Amino acid sequence: PNPHFVPKLRRFSGKDKRVARYIRSFAQTRVFLKKIEALLLYLIPHYIAEGKSYLNIAFGCTGGRHRSVTMAEVIRRALIKKGYNAKVIHRDLDKTLA
Repeated sequence: PNPHFVPKLRRFSGKDKRVARYIRSFAQTRVFLKKIEALLLYLIPHYIAEGKSYLNIAFGCTGGRHRSVTMAEVIRRALIKKGYNAKVIHRDLDKTLA
């Protein structure tokens, strides 16, 4: 579900703890994050073994301010916790709300 349509969350971004808590409160979100993390933890060593110096991962959502932001931040923290370098660029975070 999109926090954009929750009046008390709309003005905040996916970096806000309230928004992140809302997004992560759904079972499908937790399953999605576990599967993405597992996939990346499987793939990254293979990229490294092939001599790749970087890997771009992108998340998207309707407005680019809530769900994709939370997902990117959660995965970034998970990768860092596993010892990988990870940075996030939120392309649409600063777009104004309609």
